[in-house]
Amino acid sequence: MASEKVDNSRRAMRWGLTCEKGECIERTSKNGKEVIETCKFKPTIKQVEENTQDSQSCHYYLQKYEALVSKHSLWNYHAFFQIMKFNKKLFEDYLDRKVSVFDEAHKIEDQIIQFVGFDIFAGQVDECNLNADKYDFADLDSMISLTDDIAYSYAKKIKDIKESPGFENDPDYELISRLERRYDRAAQAKIDISSDKNNFVVNDPVRDLNGNFRTISVKPIDVSKFANEFFETEYQIFMSATIDKQSFCENMGLKKDEVAFVDTPKSPFPIENRNVDLLNIRRLSYGSTEEDELEVIKTIDRILDEHSTERGLILTSSIPRCQKILRYLSPKNTRRIRICHSKNKDGKTQDEVISEHASDPTGVLLSSSLWEGVDLKDDLSRFQIIAKVPYPNYKEKRIKAKMDKFPLWYTSQTLTKLLQGFGRSIRSEDDWARTYVLDAAANNVFFKAQQMIPKSYYDVLGIEDL
Repeated sequence: MASEKVDNSRRAMRWGLTCEKGECIERTSKNGKEVIETCKFKPTIKQVEENTQDSQSCHYYLQKYEALVSKHSLWNYHAFFQIMKFNKKLFEDYLDRKVSVFDEAHKIEDQIIQFVGFDIFAGQVDECNLNADKYDFADLDSMISLTDDIAYSYAKKIKDIKESPGFENDPDYELISRLERRYDRAAQAKIDISSDKNNFVVNDPVRDLNGNFRTISVKPIDVSKFANEFFETEYQIFMSATIDKQSFCENMGLKKDEVAFVDTPKSPFPIENRNVDLLNIRRLSYGSTEEDELEVIKTIDRILDEHSTERGLILTSSIPRCQKILRYLSPKNTRRIRICHSKNKDGKTQDEVISEHASDPTGVLLSSSLWEGVDLKDDLSRFQIIAKVPYPNYKEKRIKAKMDKFPLWYTSQTLTKLLQGFGRSIRSEDDWARTYVLDAAANNVFFKAQQMIPKSYYDVLGIEDL
């Protein structure tokens, strides 16, 4: 980031300034020609394989190469998919594995989609001296044109710099390298999108308070066409407590008769430790009345009174709903609440807020983002309240297009998130917590998704074995 003169980590990620494209690759000039030299601290994968690397070798590459040469290795999704998408040929000798295991498989689509499509930012448009007003941000062809213009502008900048007087004597390879990366991303995105336009959708642009364009994304509706390149072992094991075979196979482009589905018939956790109360207070939707909303909040207040000596969790569907709940709770219960999102107004991280919560004997977390990926074990939460069913936002164009093309997907996504929420506070066989579901729309989800519900939830939901 320092060499690229970028002081904002989000902007650095946006520009793709990863370790692999940082100072490990040095561009120098020898005899008037551009020469790429590898940083002296970067080992080769062969050296790591033979254990002949230097003692001061770069930690990043040591970890990466050790994982590749090991008989077994453990990766996060982004690191592994990065290799499968961009470096497969380079490391093909080390990717010949018999079995791959993918945990939290219900989130795989979200991981794949990060590597397909294109995000266009205002900074790119400005850097390329383009006028954002020329483009129709609701039209795919116009966005392809914008992507093409961005790629053309970067190509021209590269050409102009290389042909500028004095370049051979004092080449700015740092600048060239940065522009080449941006060109490659834009050019590849244009190819991907143009080759299958019916499978891509333009989401509404994000604008600032003055209405100026900030960012827009072009994303695929169906990721199944891209999934295969990430899963190439002979056997693949996908693990999750909340996936169903039909929807998962459809989404990942898998043939159902080639997939064995193991549905645990019964949860190993005692039912008395994970009771779910479907209270059906009011149905909350876009057509809900103020009275409906307030009745749900009154019930939250009552439940908080019943659990006045315990820590807990309240889950709802959006930040505005969190704020409304906080606004109408009684003063004594309001003092117990901590708003917790992945990013918080006071700059605190999610982990920092949860750490504060752990030191408050009656603290309650209120969030629209803690539906999964958080471990509130034992006394960190003895009750949890599902205030609102977490439907995906169908006003987002990609979600609406996906819902129209794959009706099962929308129901499956809602069910998955709801069931994931059930598990935030019960983390082991000895752990226990009570779950309250206030939104009456939950019954409609369970009815529509009856064939999708894993059998381990049948007992707490009162479903007879089909």
